[in-house]
Amino acid sequence: MDFLALTPEWSLAAFAIAVILLSLFVRDRLVLALFSLAGVIVSAAVAIGFATWLSGSAMVVFGNMLVVDSFALFFKLLFLGIAALLILASLDYAPKFAESQGEYFALVLLSTLGMMLMAATTELIAIYVALELTSISLYVLVGFLKEPKASEAALKYLLLGAVASAVLLFGMAMVFGFTGQTKLGDIVLAILRLAPDNSGASPALIFGVVLLVAGFGFKIASVPFQMWVPDVYEGAPTPVTGYLSVASKAAGFAVVLRVFYSAFIVPDWVAVDWGMLFAVLAAISMTVGNVVALPQTNIKRMLGYSSIAQAGYLMVGVATVGLAPATDIVGRSSILFFLAGYALANLGAFIAIIAVSNQTNSDLIADYSGMGKRAPLLSLALTLSLVSLIGMPPAAGFIGKFYIFSGAVQHGLLWLVIIAVINSVVSAYYYMRVVKVMWFGEPASAEKVPSSAALKLALTLTTLGVLFIGIVPGYLMRLAQAASNIFVF
Repeated sequence: MDFLALTPEWSLAAFAIAVILLSLFVRDRLVLALFSLAGVIVSAAVAIGFATWLSGSAMVVFGNMLVVDSFALFFKLLFLGIAALLILASLDYAPKFAESQGEYFALVLLSTLGMMLMAATTELIAIYVALELTSISLYVLVGFLKEPKASEAALKYLLLGAVASAVLLFGMAMVFGFTGQTKLGDIVLAILRLAPDNSGASPALIFGVVLLVAGFGFKIASVPFQMWVPDVYEGAPTPVTGYLSVASKAAGFAVVLRVFYSAFIVPDWVAVDWGMLFAVLAAISMTVGNVVALPQTNIKRMLGYSSIAQAGYLMVGVATVGLAPATDIVGRSSILFFLAGYALANLGAFIAIIAVSNQTNSDLIADYSGMGKRAPLLSLALTLSLVSLIGMPPAAGFIGKFYIFSGAVQHGLLWLVIIAVINSVVSAYYYMRVVKVMWFGEPASAEKVPSSAALKLALTLTTLGVLFIGIVPGYLMRLAQAASNIFVF
């Protein structure tokens, strides 16, 4: 039964190995991409089967180290959907990996596998192993072009990532030293027994929680752990940058919710402490990300700083989780809803950027001048994605921000919501600057911007998804609430 519960992960790992072997005999990138896409579809089909079979219940496996519940399945399907869109969008970019196309698709599958495990792990050592599986795959993907800028980005990401992993591991050791446990459910019971109120608080436990926040803060690109973002986003291949900005961030928030809600939600003084810590980090991240994004001239660097600000908005939801009663699901479900909408919008933006950069060989915002005349549908899709990132209707971002902010107001974080709204207004300047350049600037040439059918399909799916969630949010909201309602202690 234990191995059966991990069928989505085993099948994805099998396809990752198989695509490398297939690439020894087949050099056609379309065949390799379709084979990889088949692996994603098989894994997703199995995950959907588990969701239907479990019907809201949970399956604990491998000695309570892993769990299959609606929360894990929600994120597994989200990661697989992102991977599928990435594979489709990568077809236009894959010729740049001419000698290593099989390895590229395999690394995408393996990093997705690590993220799926991150969402399902309920034990500190298993969390660390899953996180490193994801990180190592991403380190390689960032430097896949083997160009000076890409190599520099990969090296910076590797070195800073190693430091963050060490900090995270040290935090886990501190928590283990105080509680004597590594399983999340046992940690919360140990804290209740050893420190039921603030008078019995251990400095080691508090320090351990702070280190966990720092380690996970690197993964979600939160200030002051965001120093890797702009250079890595600019230097990495554009599909990988898009993948980093959504999948890696979603995985980080999945494990943050799992760890902090399962292990540190009680007693109240612990939850309030880390809730306020996330609230402060949210305010700083939003402000720094948006202010520094204002003068950027490279669209990938701009979206890099934008992702820091978006992490701030998401941490408003995390802060709400800490300050709300343990039975309240608003904070948790709002994060899941926002993540799904953000993933579609940001990935849609990067898919459009792939098509433009392939044609212009540039990521400068100035080179998007007149793109509305050269590629009107592509520009329309990019415009909608940017509107969603601002948080304007009728796109998904508006509903996502409204959901997160309303939950925060209900639990005494009005001051944080005011900061978030001001930052959303600030962000409109640099997002709409791109829109203005595309639609009102003069085109450098009359040449059209070509793109493959696969890229057009991926862009169409993200655009329709952004509109659907923005106009009919009820379905995704119910899924997010169902996923947030189950945690195994």
